[in-house]
Amino acid sequence: MKVGILAGEASGDLLGAKLIEALRERYPDVQVEGIGGPAMIAAGCRSLFDIERLAVMGFIEPLFRLPDLIKLRRDLYQHFIANKPDIFIGIDAPDFNLGLELKLRAAGIPTLHYVSPSVWAWRQYRIKKIAKAVDMILTLLPFEAEFYQRHHVPVRYVGHPLAEQIPLEPDVLAAKRALCLDEKATYIALLPGSRRQELRYLAAPMLKAALIAWQAQPNLRFITTHANEQRYQEFYAYYKQYAPDLPLEFFTRRSADVMAAAEVVVVTSGTATLETMLYKKPMVIAYRMSGLTYQLAKLLVKTPYVGLPNLLANELVVPELIQDAASPEKIAHHILDNLHHPEKVAAIKQRFTDLHQQLKVDSAKETVQAIVELFKK
Repeated sequence: MKVGILAGEASGDLLGAKLIEALRERYPDVQVEGIGGPAMIAAGCRSLFDIERLAVMGFIEPLFRLPDLIKLRRDLYQHFIANKPDIFIGIDAPDFNLGLELKLRAAGIPTLHYVSPSVWAWRQYRIKKIAKAVDMILTLLPFEAEFYQRHHVPVRYVGHPLAEQIPLEPDVLAAKRALCLDEKATYIALLPGSRRQELRYLAAPMLKAALIAWQAQPNLRFITTHANEQRYQEFYAYYKQYAPDLPLEFFTRRSADVMAAAEVVVVTSGTATLETMLYKKPMVIAYRMSGLTYQLAKLLVKTPYVGLPNLLANELVVPELIQDAASPEKIAHHILDNLHHPEKVAAIKQRFTDLHQQLKVDSAKETVQAIVELFKK
């Protein structure tokens, strides 16, 4: 079996790696190539291009990278036409993947899109393109599958792999020991995202908020983790600029331990909010983008919440600080509020436990079964 695959960022890389491992159990000789990050490469994917070329976000920013992205998609298309896979799997990155999937499917290659675009939230007209581009879409969240069913698009809800991997009761002490942290100290995690642009907008307010919280409660300690060495170095430069005295410890590719060890997590919007929820951590969701991108988003986004925990719960369980609201003062206020109100935190953890149990599906088995069904058609 030969599989074409493409992931566009760190979260997709992790999903792709688990998928490749599950596929290899069913098809030991499976060949996988496309674009992947370090996790997918370690799982056996031959990455034709660097995943960093796809690390763009927002509405406006990708326009500056458009010539390179167009060339990259053309090169991938030509490669897969010359070396036809039995199936192509696009993981997330919808603006890039759907265009490629549309052309590959037209050329007779079955296509599967893993991780639904937020079409249920904004730009719902994209459902027509999705229906043409994919033979099936795999959703990680139950409310997404319901949306596609209403629009008669082949869909399978496969659950989120993280819900299977992360225990219902995370071991805080084991996480602290794994990171060589003080077992008795209170740690706040700062997770500004895996993209350079996210660091550009969020590093300063997160670090300044940490300083405010530390000044109010000097016993606090802080931890941060990054997707790769490059992001680590970039965030470290912001740290030296904005908060050089802050007691902050740096890690690379240790998100699971960092989340498990923390009392409160300050996190950017995206998959990391779901992971934080599964670790049962109270969180402060903070997100900033360019002014123009934000104005466009306000016009286009149709959901009341941006954080996945709040979307799953269909209520505001944890605070969302977007754009100007993501100020150091407000972030710090919510950090301290969680520390000072244990009864509130207990209610959040119980809500997160209930949501975790709803998401526990044998994701790898469901995903591989969907691939097998398309492969045998």
